[in-house]
Amino acid sequence: MLLIIISISSCGKGGQGADAYGVPKPEVDFFQAQSKTADVQKKYPGVIEGAVNVDIKAQVSGYLEAVYVKEGDYVAKGQSLFKIKSDVFAEQVNSSRAAYKSALANLANARLEVEKIKPLVEGRVFSEMQLKTAQASLEAASAQAAQAKAALGSSQLNAGFSLIKAPVSGYISRIPNRVGNLVTPSDAVPLTILSEINTVFVYFSLSEADYLSFLKDSKSNQYVSLVLADGSLYEHQGKLETASGNIDRSTGTISLKAVFANPNKQLRSGGSARIILNSSLSSVITVPMASVKDIQDKFFVFVLGKGNKVAMKPIEIAGSAGSDYFVKSGVKSGDRIALNGIDALNDGMEVRAIVGSAAVSKK
Repeated sequence: MLLIIISISSCGKGGQGADAYGVPKPEVDFFQAQSKTADVQKKYPGVIEGAVNVDIKAQVSGYLEAVYVKEGDYVAKGQSLFKIKSDVFAEQVNSSRAAYKSALANLANARLEVEKIKPLVEGRVFSEMQLKTAQASLEAASAQAAQAKAALGSSQLNAGFSLIKAPVSGYISRIPNRVGNLVTPSDAVPLTILSEINTVFVYFSLSEADYLSFLKDSKSNQYVSLVLADGSLYEHQGKLETASGNIDRSTGTISLKAVFANPNKQLRSGGSARIILNSSLSSVITVPMASVKDIQDKFFVFVLGKGNKVAMKPIEIAGSAGSDYFVKSGVKSGDRIALNGIDALNDGMEVRAIVGSAAVSKK
């Protein structure tokens, strides 16, 4: 009993808290927050498309006879790409041409008949009705000749469609069909896609809040930058344009596009990249990312309070640059924020605080 009393007495004299049991308070570095103006970069995923993307499709049905290009080739406008077997179309042209010649002959006969009857009607050898009948036959023959001419032109167009040429200059995409395949105008998959990429569009989306913030910032409209898939920064800056005038109700976003020059053909249609929007924020606190605690997509910092005790405060992040966050709300200028050891800190914990090179005395 005496030993128990002595033991309890010894514990009571040793003090209270962590120091009472010989556990040292953690030593934490703090910095004093200051409000300032900062340039912010926000990145958005985007998809690259050529300024002109053309689906090359057959305009007539037939068997593919020749493919004059390879996938990935650059072709000039008017260059031959594919050839559809044209024997049938050539025969259609011959048939239409013969029908047209026959119609012209009938037209000539009808014209001669009218010219023959006219003087006979004047001499009362033929009646006026016979002349009108001959004139009607002339008009019918003229219409048939015009119809035959149109049919000839149509057959010639179909024959011309058997040779498929590039409507614009650009790069050839994948070619799914091979020589001997039957191709038709109704095919869901085109013969290839032709992309003109001297200028490219990068499409991306902004949330409604980001879009409104972007419009308010005068610096935002100056330029946009592009980060390529390998992480490198594209050498040319782009111009921003609106791709859609409305906000998508299902996603709450609005589509934008950035226009970039592509003189070296480095950017290709279908590629991925990230758009960088540069904006300016006023009256924000800059804090290192290492001093911010992320819990279920919510962000917190530890602020030094009275008695060298830390308070865990939620913050709202407005953006980032490099290894820093820009805090929009949650802390104010003059607050002392923990720089290190935040994983070991808890709300209300007492610490040994060091601001810069000087320890903060206990208040």
